[in-house]
Amino acid sequence: MYAIIETGGKQYRVTEGDVLTIEKIEAAEGQTFEFDRVLTVVKEGEVVIGKPLVANAKVTAEVVAHGKGKKILVFKYKAKANYRRRQGHRQPFTKVRIEKIHA
Repeated sequence: MYAIIETGGKQYRVTEGDVLTIEKIEAAEGQTFEFDRVLTVVKEGEVVIGKPLVANAKVTAEVVAHGKGKKILVFKYKAKANYRRRQGHRQPFTKVRIEKIHA
């Protein structure tokens, strides 16, 4: 059994027990969180596709940790104008463990 959920503008294929790194959500570590934007549920060969969401479906997950991703450098440069700007960015993320798919 698996489901396709949407969070943070991205779609993820999840099964029970999976650990995902997703965009940061506002929940404390150890707290449970419900994803209600379920797009598809596949259960024992039976496929249920939402239009656009599956009715009465949700995925329960536990927040494992919060953190920041690897630093990327943003460098702006204009030739012959003595213009240079360097800026770093670390994207915040949340790790979640999928506990149950309710469909």
